[in-house]
Amino acid sequence: MPKLDITSQERSALRAAAHPLRPVVLIGDKGLTESVLKEIDLNLKAHQLIKVRVAGDDREARAAILETICETLSCANVHHLGKTLIIYRPDPDTHAPVLRARKEAPTRAVRKASEPYTPKKLAAAGQTRTRRDEKARKALSREARAAAGDPPMDTGFETRQRPRPAGRGVAASRIPRRAGSALSLRAGRRRSRD
Repeated sequence: MPKLDITSQERSALRAAAHPLRPVVLIGDKGLTESVLKEIDLNLKAHQLIKVRVAGDDREARAAILETICETLSCANVHHLGKTLIIYRPDPDTHAPVLRARKEAPTRAVRKASEPYTPKKLAAAGQTRTRRDEKARKALSREARAAAGDPPMDTGFETRQRPRPAGRGVAASRIPRRAGSALSLRAGRRRSRD
């Protein structure tokens, strides 16, 4: 049987999907036997994406076992990490393969820098905002306030200067300041021993 090839995007999605899985087949000291292959095939039919744990410290032997499994069972090598092998084979009889659920999930909406932010409620209603609409809405609200005789909105910047206290070193609240210092004692009143 031919070995199944998958794209790098599919491989990445399968590795992410396999992250929480635990190994379902353990290959012991006897190596890859016919019964182990049968068990791997059975689990691939049931789960499509499985982890296999291989005993032994020889990396080349584990890579050879992985190649043998993929060639014999016509599955894809997703990842080989240490003693753990991740294997995938889609089941044509199943209606919900592992990758289809990943592809059909809606992607994160990314807005352009020139587009204004649209709140979730407006986006759910199918409405969008444009810069021109925002400017028109603000101008309309300014005109409505001016017609009603309301003062202009406070933008957070003070347009008038605060009146200065009469004395140079003493503030209006009788809190003394240090002359010529960057630090001023404005938090509380300094007690004098007069």
